Amino acid sequence: MNYETGTPELLAEVTNSVGILTLNRPDRRNALYFPVIDALASVLAEWERDPTIGAIVITGAGSAFSAGGDIKVMSNDLEGREAVSYDIAVHEQRLRQRATTERLMRMPKITIAAIPGAAAGMGLSLALACDLRYASRSAVLTTAFGKVGLSGDYGASWLLTQIVGSARARQMLYFSEIVSADDAKAIGLINDVFADDDLLDGARQRAEQIAAGPLVAYRYMKENLNRAMGDGLRDAMDLEVTHHFHFMSTADHREATSAFVEKRPPRFRGR
Repeated sequence: MNYETGTPELLAEVTNSVGILTLNRPDRRNALYFPVIDALASVLAEWERDPTIGAIVITGAGSAFSAGGDIKVMSNDLEGREAVSYDIAVHEQRLRQRATTERLMRMPKITIAAIPGAAAGMGLSLALACDLRYASRSAVLTTAFGKVGLSGDYGASWLLTQIVGSARARQMLYFSEIVSADDAKAIGLINDVFADDDLLDGARQRAEQIAAGPLVAYRYMKENLNRAMGDGLRDAMDLEVTHHFHFMSTADHREATSAFVEKRPPRFRGR
């Protein structure tokens, strides 16, 4: 059964008690911007309360999970950013992060990321917020924030540290390290690797197994596991936002977005 999301750039369907969300901008490698983020948040809020849905899968159309924030849109938005005060922008971003990353992690239902290709930046953050991550053999994972002169958002720093440890998280963030699917499995960044053509079926089968299982037990297993990790995700995300929006005003970020659009290496100057 197809589900209305309000935009063709996010597809949703429910089958066998599994909700499947597909980021649907394959021509932009499923890069994210506010209309898609808000649609994702809205569907997640509804599905969290829907008793007929036992598990949720998020994936991407085409050859990518999500390349992260849409740099071209962000570049165009720079000119009009002064119209919104810094405080309002920070607050709105905090709400978006809580409605997506935090909801994926905190909702009482098991969430799965099926990663068919690149997961970068915010796209990686969303995948890390899911309970389980399965990737195709050709998938790659990277933070990519440093390449565009940003410090990271949507829980990247906290989630990476929790999942792979501080040392590897720092390496991935500082160097925008590109991690293959096999290496990601080896360090615990993902749970399993599938052949490219088998990924979605494999993730769907795992989700159906969960949806047919003891959902009340899973709900409390997830709460127990989240408590064992500590309750610092929201605090970490709120701090990320203030830093992220500060870096959006820097010359280095403007240079990085211009370089991305112009397809040339950025020339950073540390300001």
